[in-house]
Amino acid sequence: MVLNRRTLTKLLVLTLPLAGTISLPLAVPLLMKSAGIGAGVGLVLAVSCLWFAAMLRFAEMPGHD
Repeated sequence: MVLNRRTLTKLLVLTLPLAGTISLPLAVPLLMKSAGIGAGVGLVLAVSCLWFAAMLRFAEMPGHD
């Protein structure tokens, strides 16, 4: 199966919110346990910014094909 650009974009729109919702709450406590609270807060800031940028990049806006 060959994925064209439109199908790939729809797949990313589907998976990005789910991936962020599941991975961040799992990764932060694990990092805080091993590296401390500061590292956990840093991870939340970094991943949240990257996740937000990816969500904006692949958002489906009406009238923008």
